[in-house]
Amino acid sequence: MSRPRLLLWCQHSLGLGHLSRTLVLCEALRRTFDVTLLNGGRLPSSARVPAGVSVVSMPPLGHDAQFGLISHDPARTVSEAQAARCELILDAYDRVAPDVVLLELYPFGRKAFEPELLPLLERIERAGDARPLVISSLRDILVRGRVDQLRHDERAARAANRFLDAILVHSDPTFAVLEESFRPDTPLEVPVFHTGFVAAEAPSGPEPTEKAQRVLVSTGGGMVGEPIVRAAVAAHTLVHSTTGLTTTVVAGPFLPDPVWSWLQEQAAASELLTAVRVVDDLAGEMRASAVSLSQAGYNTTMDLLRSRTPGVVVPYGEGQEDEQRRRSQRLQELGVLTVLSQDDLNPARLAEAIATAVSMRAPHTPLDLEGAGATERLLLDLVSTARPSPRPLMFGATR
Repeated sequence: MSRPRLLLWCQHSLGLGHLSRTLVLCEALRRTFDVTLLNGGRLPSSARVPAGVSVVSMPPLGHDAQFGLISHDPARTVSEAQAARCELILDAYDRVAPDVVLLELYPFGRKAFEPELLPLLERIERAGDARPLVISSLRDILVRGRVDQLRHDERAARAANRFLDAILVHSDPTFAVLEESFRPDTPLEVPVFHTGFVAAEAPSGPEPTEKAQRVLVSTGGGMVGEPIVRAAVAAHTLVHSTTGLTTTVVAGPFLPDPVWSWLQEQAAASELLTAVRVVDDLAGEMRASAVSLSQAGYNTTMDLLRSRTPGVVVPYGEGQEDEQRRRSQRLQELGVLTVLSQDDLNPARLAEAIATAVSMRAPHTPLDLEGAGATERLLLDLVSTARPSPRPLMFGATR
């Protein structure tokens, strides 16, 4: 029997979190499916695409710090990039003839990219009984706090009921379920499955007997990481005097070049500070460090939980973004990390939080981190059986 074919659309905008989670999923899905990834953002050279996964890199779009849509292709305007992307998506759909179309976040987010997705979904709709399954892939917590939140949720619910066959929420349902951050008046009529968290595979080797006496500072892609980078540099001598730890900053590929140049100058002037643009294995570097300092994005948090390294997190919270704050607060309640607000990013408070973290025992969480494998099995089950009939479903249903 031929392997089922899967077409996966992913768009990362400010950071690399959505792409990183998607690549972890691809690693699991490629065992069963022929996977084609439609990549909508910048693909850094450090990104490791799993063997056997085909990538269609579209003209990259993203958001600036004010959440405006921008083109990262200097040869194209936003509208020109959108037209080219729409054509590439339809071409890939026709060429791959997928059994499953997996949409990362849409229609629960990514409204700005709807012009390229609606033609695809309408073509699938016209295929009738021969159409592929269409499934949405969501992180644990959706952004709330929009001025038009109910209108947003209503629009997403209607689109889900029209186009989707299932919704996958990559969360342990004991930690977060969809109904907590998605509250439309219109009931969902498609099944909702909570897969567990999607995290990179656990390291196969033993725990390090001795961790490097350093604070590992990471900012994801780095595009909005400047505040943490500057705070870590400002605090690094105080951190060393109070804990004995040096500081290593992993800047990220998208940290603005002027900030990266400044960081290199600071590192050259201090034996206690090291600057690295990217690393091959952030989770491994966390695992080998005494303390981690980072934002609280989904993937960084999963790496932190896998590493069992004490962590201090500073949730990103500009504009309407609130999911990092909500995630980190829940994890702090579980005793697995320490939360520091951006308002407290001063040397004394940061050094104090790091000193507290380094004195903690190795954190342990009972949360399910095996969502990648569960997603592979669930998608195979859905493809192998009749497409689920639309029906009302109570939120919080698990696999």
